Amino acid sequence: MTDLRPDAQAMLARALEDAKPGPAVRKAMDSLPPADHYYLISIGKAGWAMAAAACDCLGSRLTEGIVITKYDHSQGPLPACHIFEAGHPVLDQNSLDATAEALALADRLGEGDCLIFLISGGGSALFEHSDLSLAELQEINQALLASGMDIVKMNTLRKRFSQVKGGQFALRAAPAHVNALVLSDVLGDRLDSIASGPAYPDHTSKDQALALVEDYKLDLSPQALAMLHKDLPAQLDHVTSKIIGSVGGLIASAQSEAERLGYQTIILSDRVDIEARDLGQFLGGLAQTQRRLSSRPAGKTAYILGGETVVTLKGTGKGGRNQEIALAAAPYLAGLDSCLVFSAGSDGTDGPTDAAGGWVNGESLARLQEAGYEPAQVLKDNDAYHALAAIGGLIMTGPTGTNVNDLTCLLLG
Repeated sequence: MTDLRPDAQAMLARALEDAKPGPAVRKAMDSLPPADHYYLISIGKAGWAMAAAACDCLGSRLTEGIVITKYDHSQGPLPACHIFEAGHPVLDQNSLDATAEALALADRLGEGDCLIFLISGGGSALFEHSDLSLAELQEINQALLASGMDIVKMNTLRKRFSQVKGGQFALRAAPAHVNALVLSDVLGDRLDSIASGPAYPDHTSKDQALALVEDYKLDLSPQALAMLHKDLPAQLDHVTSKIIGSVGGLIASAQSEAERLGYQTIILSDRVDIEARDLGQFLGGLAQTQRRLSSRPAGKTAYILGGETVVTLKGTGKGGRNQEIALAAAPYLAGLDSCLVFSAGSDGTDGPTDAAGGWVNGESLARLQEAGYEPAQVLKDNDAYHALAAIGGLIMTGPTGTNVNDLTCLLLG
C-alpha cells in the first residue's frame, strides 16, 4: 500500500514548529506598559517555553519569576525564576505547593508593579489553591475527566472549588497591573475558561454549575456543593488579556504544508468537540465514501480538523482522545489503499500517556487483529495505547513546548 506517513509527519512537524509560543510572546512583550518593577508567573504545559521567551525580552528588568509546568516539561533554569513541575491531568501536592509560592509573590506586589502572567492549557491542574483537601480535589478531577464533559463545562465547576481560578488570582495581585498573555487550548478562545480563567472575570453562573452536577450525576461532598454557590469576580479593571496563539494557527500551518506536498486541502472544522471515537468513525466513513464516488476531487486530498474531542471513560485501559480517534477509524479504512488518519495533541501528550496521538491506514485493522486486538473491544476498554503500540501506530513527539488543541487529518493519496 502507498505509505502516506511521511506526508503526515511533515504536516505535523510543520504545525508544531509554527505553534511554538516564543515568537508570539516576544512580539507581545514589545508593548508592555511602563512599571516600577516587572514580575513573571507562567503556568501550563507551555509554561517554560513562554517564560523563556519573556525572560529574553525582560533581561535584567525582571525582578522575580515563577514557572509552574507539567513534569518533564522544563528545559532548565531561567534567570530570576523559580521553576516548579507538578501533576497533570490530575493535580498533586506539587501543584498546591507551587501555587502557594505564586500567591505569596502576588501578595508582595504593589501599585506601580507589573505582573506578566503567561497562561497556557494545563493550568487548571497545575495551578490550584482550595479549601478542599488534595484527596477530594483529585477525586473530583478524576470524575470530571471521566465524565465526557468538554473543557468549558469542566472549568465551570473547577473554578468554584478554587481560590485562584475564575479571576481570583488576578484579584489577589491587585493593585499591580496584570498583563496576561494567553495560549489558547479552548474552542472559541474563551479567556474565562483557558486554565479556568485565573486572570479573567467569570462569565458562568452558580445555576449552570449546579445543573452540570445534576446532568452528569456527580457525587460531591456537602462542602464542595456549598462552594458552587460562591460569587466570583465579575470585573477586573487592573488586568489586560491577549490571546497570542490558538488552534487556528495550527490548522493553517498543516494546511500550508499539505499544499506544499501537492494536496488539495479542505478544512472541516476548527471547533471539534464531539466524542473521540465518533470523529474517528466519521473520518473513516468519509474515506470510504470518497474512494467510492467517481466525482470525488482528483489527485491528493487532505481533510483537516482542529479542536478537542472528549472521551467518556468506561474501561480501565490506557489511552487518550487522539489515540481513540485513530483506532476508531481503522475498521473503516481496512483494505483501502493510499488512505491515512492521524490525530495528535499539540502539547505532545495525549491523556495520561507519553504519546501525542496515533495514526492508522488501510493495513492497520489486519495488523491489529493479528496482534490479538479488536478495535471495538479496545475502545470499550479505553485501551487504545497498547493496541496502537503493538502495530507501531503511536505518534511520539515528546513535550513540544506549546499547547493549542489537537490536529486531526484524513489524507487521501
